[in-house]
Amino acid sequence: MKALFLAILITPLFSSGVSAEPLKVFRDCDVCPEMVELPLGEFMMGAPDDEFRAIAYFTGQGMQRATPENPFVPENEGPQHRVVVDIRIAMGKNEVTFDEWMACVNDGGCGGYTPPDTIGPNGTLEGIKRALTDPRFIHTPSEIDIAAVTGNPKKLLLSGRYPLNRVSYLDAVAYTQWLNQKLGTDAYRLPTEAEWEYAARAGTTSRFAQGFEPRPEQANISGEFTELELQQERLDLRTLGHPVPVDELDAANPWGLRHMSGNVGEITLSCYPADTKHLPVWGTTREWLIQSVDDSCDRVRRGGAFSRGMFRARVAWRTGIAETLRLQSFGFRIVKEIE
Repeated sequence: MKALFLAILITPLFSSGVSAEPLKVFRDCDVCPEMVELPLGEFMMGAPDDEFRAIAYFTGQGMQRATPENPFVPENEGPQHRVVVDIRIAMGKNEVTFDEWMACVNDGGCGGYTPPDTIGPNGTLEGIKRALTDPRFIHTPSEIDIAAVTGNPKKLLLSGRYPLNRVSYLDAVAYTQWLNQKLGTDAYRLPTEAEWEYAARAGTTSRFAQGFEPRPEQANISGEFTELELQQERLDLRTLGHPVPVDELDAANPWGLRHMSGNVGEITLSCYPADTKHLPVWGTTREWLIQSVDDSCDRVRRGGAFSRGMFRARVAWRTGIAETLRLQSFGFRIVKEIE
């Protein structure tokens, strides 16, 4: 596998601006994820210092609050720097779903692992009830289904087009290996965090692809947790306390990629190094891919989740996760290298 990644060094370097044309969407088989072919280009990776002012945050010592005199500037999201996208890829339009994962399991792949199909509401049951009854909120089909079929409100049923969760980095790699074997290719893999951020930004430079803040119908994040982060009441926000199917909500960014912020967080190929938490300054996505080759390391996760607030759903947010850890708030999406 390492030799395969290093071999891409011999391919020529490409560079172009971000395309405004409609992007090609395809699916390589009837059980394969739908893919969006991204343009080559470049972007500014990371976050500027002033993105974090007046935001409360959590540390090992509890919650801290930033002030103009003492702003919170996470070192792991900078320095901001230019990255050239020189490997043509298609990115999964959605997070990998339960149905797509079970196609792998039923075909003898993915280690035969069947993730639990229930999820706890993370102490936000009142938020779920509020979202179902408050006329300010959009009532999605998944909310109505949960209200109708859930006998135990502490356990919500997930399946079908819900995003897969409770899978680890190693599980995600097993899925891409099965997909490559099924299709007779080696083109599918997890995205590096540079590729993930490029796709999530979709040519934008703001905190979210949708602007300074996404509207409640654009991102499935926790309004209750956001209120804690901001230390203020935000009645305009909502808390579902559960993922929604990947086709729900107005969650697409300008390139048609859905739920890049919120719903479930996403595991990437990139290592989260133990010796430094600063954002690496590698200048091309090719170099990011090469540097991601490691036999074992903590991996970077991106995109926030339904159970966390707006701060962690920003495009620049990043943290590490152990390769074997399975969390109910995290899944993954895939990329395909395009020849």
